[in-house]
Amino acid sequence: MELTRYQQYYLLDCMLEMGELLLDCGAEISRVEDTLTRVGTAYGAKRTDVFVIPSLISITLNYPEKEPVTETRRIHSTGGTDFYRMEKLNSLSRDCCREPIDLKELRARLDHVAAGKKPFSVVFWGSVLGGGGFAVFFGGTLLDGLAGAIFGAGICLLQYALGRTELNPVASNLIVSLLTGLAIGIVAGLIPALHMDKIMIGDIMLMIPGLAMTNALRNILVGNTISGTMRLAECLTWAGALAGGFMVALALVDRIF
Repeated sequence: MELTRYQQYYLLDCMLEMGELLLDCGAEISRVEDTLTRVGTAYGAKRTDVFVIPSLISITLNYPEKEPVTETRRIHSTGGTDFYRMEKLNSLSRDCCREPIDLKELRARLDHVAAGKKPFSVVFWGSVLGGGGFAVFFGGTLLDGLAGAIFGAGICLLQYALGRTELNPVASNLIVSLLTGLAIGIVAGLIPALHMDKIMIGDIMLMIPGLAMTNALRNILVGNTISGTMRLAECLTWAGALAGGFMVALALVDRIF
């Protein structure tokens, strides 16, 4: 597919947008690099060099008898988990590789995917079911499950509120875990039938960056050592903030009761 110079840079911008969306959805580094490489090849590049780490994407397209074109994008998103949008992006990349689509249409479809985040209600009720379910799974009673579900809803609302601020994930996790731990400890102290440890461990499961940590280890095992190590260090820092928040909450609850 023969592209003008302007179209090459336009394609680069679309590829960077696709890569950023994939990272934001929780895709592993190898998936992002492979997807972008295949898209570049589909649009006629003789060689596509892609370098991705959690905070940066760099792409160089080499076309026959033309100067290479390169663009780099700084990534500020901390990443999440959105398999719905990830599947949409995978489908779009397969369509591009099967038969390159018009670049204007490619941009429009990327914008559509970017705007199609899962509804807040899905996240909310998922947190309710997760908090209550894990509390019962780890040995709690049905009453513990009900309490875990209520606190799971509170965690979802807190995360949503703090997500609209400029707090970094470490500070956000510290605040959420501290407030949640205090609330669980106080309510369990006032209602002896509740088991504080079962409720707390059930709600902790909602905040642990499990997928991000799994992807980090996978990146290390497949050879993306720098990206994997960076993400793993980030995940361990998040987990440390969660643990610190609950530890402080438990210490305060012990003083209250």
